[in-house]
Amino acid sequence: MPVSRHPHAPGDIVTPERDITHAHFRPGDQVVILKGVAGSELRGDAYKVVTSSWHTPTDEDGWRLFDPSGGERTYITAHPRYLVHLSRRCADCLIYRQALHTYLVPRLAGAGEDIDCGWYSLTRLNQVVHVADARGGK
Repeated sequence: MPVSRHPHAPGDIVTPERDITHAHFRPGDQVVILKGVAGSELRGDAYKVVTSSWHTPTDEDGWRLFDPSGGERTYITAHPRYLVHLSRRCADCLIYRQALHTYLVPRLAGAGEDIDCGWYSLTRLNQVVHVADARGGK
């Protein structure tokens, strides 16, 4: 199914309030950045944590991520609050995932398509930035 930006996708009130430290993740961790819904499930892009990397959009410690599907942007940088563990079940990530699921899925389930909420963009430096973290409205 094609992925589309839903015209009524709600703003993300969960991720900007997430308090997660850089130390929560380690090189080798499998993670996902949750971006929307597919049916009644959250959907996102999966990565492998590689190494620490400064996250310029937030001026905080971030993580360099490897995209196993490769492509034009094999490596990107993201802030820890955007990431959810896939490789292990930890309480912090499970609580965040459940909060996002509870907030988002009831609003968009049944749309009949995969929905990208449009909360994230990629800078020219290959850094993922959340709309709440964008500087100057970019």
